[in-house]
Amino acid sequence: MKLKRVMIASCGSGGGKTTVTCALLQCLKEAGLQTAAHKCGPDYIDPMFHENVIGVPSENLDTFFTGEKGTLKLFLRDKREGELAVIEGVMGLYDGLGGIYQEGSSYHLARITNTPILLVVDARGMGRSVIALLAGFLAYDRQHLIRGVIFNRMSEGYYRRIKPLVEKELGICAVGYLPENKGFSVGSRHLGLVLPGELADLKQKLGELAEDFRRTVSMDRILEIAAGAGEVSEEISRTDPGRSSSLDAPGGAFDGRPVIGVARDEAFCFYYRENLRLLEEYGAVIRYFSPLRDRTLPESCCGLMLGGGYPELFGERLSANTAMRRAVRQAAAEGMPLVAECGGFMYLHSAMVDQEGKSHAMAGVIPAVCRSAGRLVRFGYVELEEKNGRFLPKGEKIRGHEFHYFDSTDNGGDCLAVKPASGESYPCIWAGETWFMGFAHLYYPSNPVFAERFVKKAAAYGRRMRNN
Repeated sequence: MKLKRVMIASCGSGGGKTTVTCALLQCLKEAGLQTAAHKCGPDYIDPMFHENVIGVPSENLDTFFTGEKGTLKLFLRDKREGELAVIEGVMGLYDGLGGIYQEGSSYHLARITNTPILLVVDARGMGRSVIALLAGFLAYDRQHLIRGVIFNRMSEGYYRRIKPLVEKELGICAVGYLPENKGFSVGSRHLGLVLPGELADLKQKLGELAEDFRRTVSMDRILEIAAGAGEVSEEISRTDPGRSSSLDAPGGAFDGRPVIGVARDEAFCFYYRENLRLLEEYGAVIRYFSPLRDRTLPESCCGLMLGGGYPELFGERLSANTAMRRAVRQAAAEGMPLVAECGGFMYLHSAMVDQEGKSHAMAGVIPAVCRSAGRLVRFGYVELEEKNGRFLPKGEKIRGHEFHYFDSTDNGGDCLAVKPASGESYPCIWAGETWFMGFAHLYYPSNPVFAERFVKKAAAYGRRMRNN
C-alpha cells in the first residue's frame, strides 16, 4: 500500500512531541486532508487529544503488546490509498522496553512500518551543541529513517543562523522551529497529561498554535517527506519468534449479542479503542453509562467494564450516587461478568481514601480499601498469567501496563504479574469465574482469548437471565 505517513519523535519526554503533533494534525484538518493519528505506546490521553479535541481518529500502536506482525496489521487496517497517517512517538526515539530494549520504542514502530521520522529537538539553552546531539541520533539511525528536524523553543533569529549549518554538516533538512509558547502548554499530572476538557479554550488555542506552526514550520516539506514514504505491506523481513499474530483469532458466534455496559465519563475515560473493537468483533454490543450521573445500568446489560481514569477527583460525586453503587454491587453479586482496571478497580472497593485523606464509600464489590500512596506505586509493562484459567487458558499470558499512585489493602492474588524487562514478579488481580479486577490496564489484542471469554461469559449470563 502506498500510504503517506510521518512519525513525530523526540530526544526524550517533554521535548515537544505532543505540541508538534497537535499543531500538525490541526493544520492537516484545516487543509481538508484525510488524516489518521496514532500514538506509540500505552498512553491513553494523547489519543484523546487527537480524537476528542482535534477531531482526528486516533489509535494506539505498541510493538510490545502485539509484536511486529500484529502491530503492522493494526496499522494497516482500515487505511486507504492517499490517506496521511501521523504517528506520535513515545519518550525518546530509541527508548523501549525497560529503557534498554528496542521493543516498544518509537524507532521500532517506525522501522516495522517503514515510516519517515521528524525529530523534534528541544533547543532551549543550547547553541551549536544541537548539531552534536543530532549527529548522535543520526548515527544511531541504522535504517536512515530520520528525514527532518524541528527545533522546539528556539528563536527565529537563531534558527536562521543554525539551519544552514545543520543542513550542510549533517545533510538533513531543518523543517522549521517553534518559539517558546507559554500560551499553549500541556501540563503534567500524576497519571500523565491533563484531560482535554480541563484546558480552557483549548480549541481556540489549537487554532492559534496551528497558525503559528504554518508560519515557522514548512508544511510543504512535511507533506513531501510523508509522501516520500516507501510502500508498506504486511510481509516483513523478521517476525517475533514464537509470537502469533494477535489479529488471527477467529470471531465468536453467540446466541444473541450480549450487551456490555462500559463506564465512560470524566471519572472513567481510559479505554483502548482496539479493546472495545475486539469485544464487538466477538459479538458484544457496547453501551456506555456514567457512574457519576446515571442511576441505573444500561438496559439488557449482561456484562460490565470499568476502565481507568480519575475516580479520586470525583470521590464525593461517585459516593453520592448510591443508586449506581448499589446497581453495580447487585450485578456483581448476581454473577454478571465484570472486568475492572485501575480506576474502575478503585471504584469497586468498599471505600476510597483520596489525597486529602477523606474517605468515600464506593461500590463495595471488593472488601478492601484503596488509598493514595503519595508516590508512584507501580509503573511499566507487565505480563499477567492467571492461576485458575477463568479468563485466560492456563499457561497463557496477556500483556498490559500499570501506572498508579493509589494502592489497595488487598490487590488480589489470582494472577502472577511479571515485569518483562527485569523479571520481577508479584501476585495481583481478583479473578473469579465472572470477574477480573486489578490495577493493570490490559491490551486485549495481545491475547484475544480474554475478550472472547469475557463476551461468552456475558452471553451466558444473558441467556440465564432470560430463562429465569
